[in-house]
Amino acid sequence: MLGLTTWFTIGTLGMVVGIAMLAYGTLLVPSERRRQLALAALVPGIAAVAYAVMALGVGGLVTADGGTVFVPRYVDWLLTTPIHVALVALIAGASTRAIARLAALQAATIVFGFVGATLAAPLNWALYLVGSACFVGVVYLLFTETAALADEKPDDVAALFRKLRAFVVVLWLVYPVIWLVGPAGFEIMDIETTALVVTYIDVVAKVGFGLIAINDFVKMAAATDETADADAAVGDPQAAD
Repeated sequence: MLGLTTWFTIGTLGMVVGIAMLAYGTLLVPSERRRQLALAALVPGIAAVAYAVMALGVGGLVTADGGTVFVPRYVDWLLTTPIHVALVALIAGASTRAIARLAALQAATIVFGFVGATLAAPLNWALYLVGSACFVGVVYLLFTETAALADEKPDDVAALFRKLRAFVVVLWLVYPVIWLVGPAGFEIMDIETTALVVTYIDVVAKVGFGLIAINDFVKMAAATDETADADAAVGDPQAAD
């Protein structure tokens, strides 16, 4: 269990550092973007609490086959992954109804994954497939109607949508693979190795998402300022001199 405590402690520290980075980055963007980035910063905040709880040895649930599922980890994912999906859809300009549908599908992915991890075969596999189908639904909506909305946005906003969508979809595809090869699935990876890999991906996914958004928002603001300066120079001959 020393290994698990180590990985969970590292996860806590990684998330805390991520919160500080995102909080500072939020100050660099225009005020109208700060609400979105505050949500992005909330994600590692939730994860930090979950990792701290697991580092204290709390939240382990014995499964039907004698394994262990960490409840705080799934609570973290249940709260944070819909936030990321909602932010991606928000950047595309999706309606509240469309965002709620995406978030609900993503939440269902986590719920089915968690319940499946607690049960023995064949129910675990059945729920794993249902959860995977929900995630396919999320990907489908992000690449169809949400993408169509993003295409109507300015080029820099559409580019940020595509970047965050790719980041979320590609990185999150790793999680069902870990479920398969970890203790909940074929048990190719032991519980400590699974904790190590999940901690690493969690920190990259939760902090990286916010940093990408901040970087692009700062570039958008700089481009807007340069355009405004150029327009002012054209309209003011003395400024042009």
